[in-house]
Amino acid sequence: MMEIRYDKWRSPNLGRDMEIKTYGSGGKPVLYIPCQDGRFYDFENFGMLDAWRPFLEQQQVTVFSVDTLDTETWSYKNGNPYWRIRRHEDWMRYLCEEVVPFIRMISREHGWKSNPGVMAFGASLGATHATNLYFRFPDLFDELLALSGLYDAAYGFDGYMDEKVYLNSPLNYLPNMPPDHSYLEKYRRNRAVFCVGQGPWEIPESTRALESVLREKGIPATVDYWGYDVQHDWSWWFKQVAYFVPKLLSDQSP
Repeated sequence: MMEIRYDKWRSPNLGRDMEIKTYGSGGKPVLYIPCQDGRFYDFENFGMLDAWRPFLEQQQVTVFSVDTLDTETWSYKNGNPYWRIRRHEDWMRYLCEEVVPFIRMISREHGWKSNPGVMAFGASLGATHATNLYFRFPDLFDELLALSGLYDAAYGFDGYMDEKVYLNSPLNYLPNMPPDHSYLEKYRRNRAVFCVGQGPWEIPESTRALESVLREKGIPATVDYWGYDVQHDWSWWFKQVAYFVPKLLSDQSP
């Protein structure tokens, strides 16, 4: 039977209690970032657990589902953007400095690698956050599954730009990455999948712009555009998980 555990701790980076739910007992660790304003229980409540169940039950993955902080950051359009983006950076530090060590501890308990690379996974704004984790911290996140994401921070911060917003906007920072940047070689060793539909509420133009930058920089990635019937909706994300996860999991070893 698949193991499920619940944890909560007071985050020193955020100064508040944060909750996390873990599904599985072995295999590749996956950090799930919920959709906009989402909570740690969305993975289960919206049915994403069922999409991942075959990989969980075969102990190919362990999924860690966290809380977002979007209501204080990207979604809080009436707030001061200077402080909103800095609060977002607090959340990013929480993920890297608190959640990743927790993931590694659980992985050791499951007999997996002592310091495994983590797959970042999300849909919609969750894909945006997962993508920034992947590109900003390639030593921690070595795989990415981004579904229906937006890759320009203008979505959350409109016309405001400073150095912190820039760090969360791949369509801004990736084009300016010099050809000898050490991260480029890391990206070439890692694996990323970007998928978007072309139907209602999808914005494939953002993925196309990112694909162009990746091609220019020689950064390998699978970029897939699904049909004009494919909507910005959970039912399609479930199908994309079933299609792409086996490809990302191929050649994994303990």
